[in-house]
Parts: sequence; structure tokens; C-alpha cells
Amino acid sequence: MIRSTGSYSTPDVWLVRADGMRVKFAQELDDGRPVLLDFVYTTCTTVCPVLSQTFAEVQKRLGPNAAKLKMMSISIDPEEDTPARLSDYAKRFHAGAQWQFYTGTVEASIATQRAFNAFRGDKMSHSPVTFYRSAPGQPWVRLDGFATPDAIVGELLPVVAQK
Repeated sequence: MIRSTGSYSTPDVWLVRADGMRVKFAQELDDGRPVLLDFVYTTCTTVCPVLSQTFAEVQKRLGPNAAKLKMMSISIDPEEDTPARLSDYAKRFHAGAQWQFYTGTVEASIATQRAFNAFRGDKMSHSPVTFYRSAPGQPWVRLDGFATPDAIVGELLPVVAQK
């Protein structure tokens, strides 16, 4: 895993949450809580189940502190990943209320991936990457590769424990 920090500009796009609600990405991102973000798709059989299982383990290890965090998984396959499919996927990983799944148009998905320098041309070429930000306006921590639950909890716990 490679850890780096950076600033990413939030694209002005609309996304659709798994509950069917259409939301502005920037407003969803900036509700004041720390944010843990990744890019997945529901039919992936390699990278995405590992990323999602890691998020599931992070929320479990954080326990009650998980509610102080916003977890966002954004689909890189919006043509297939309907809100209903994302909702089923969320249930498979026992996603708590703080962990939301998003889809939208192909353009919105690509714009969001590009904003985080995570766009790889097509879903089959994607690589594991996890992003974390402690608060709006703060730099993002980028974890390239398969970040372990321990590594992520180590980043998050000092921040969420004091909220």
C-alpha cells in the first residue's frame, strides 16, 4: 500500500444514492464528518469485494464511532449499478447508516473518478484505492493498493474518537 496526501477538487455533479435520492456530490461530501471514500462496482469479482469487505470491517472495528464517519462507495459502472442493485450490494456487506452507495450518469461517474485521479479508462482496468479526509477543506489521504482495516482504522480513530 502506498500512502500519499493531496487536494482534489470536487466535481459539480449529481449522483443517485442507493435509496434513490438524487444528491449533489459536493454537498454529500461536506456534511462536516470525516469521509472515507472508494470506487466500486457490484459485478466486480476481484478488487471491489475486497475493498467493500475492508469497509465492512472498518465500520465493525469503529463500533459506535462509525456513526461519526461518512463512508461513500461510488459506482464506476453506473449503467449496471442501479439504486436497487447498490442497495442489495450494501446489504451483502452489512453497511450501516453512515455508509452510502452512489450511482449516476456515466459522465458523473467519470468526472468523479477523474477528480480523484482514479479513472483508468474502463471498469476492468480499475485499481484498489481508498481516500480519507478528516474534515471539509482538509487534504485527502490516498491509499493506493489494498489498505488493511488496521491501516484505515489507524487513520480514522484519532479523528472520530474526538468528535
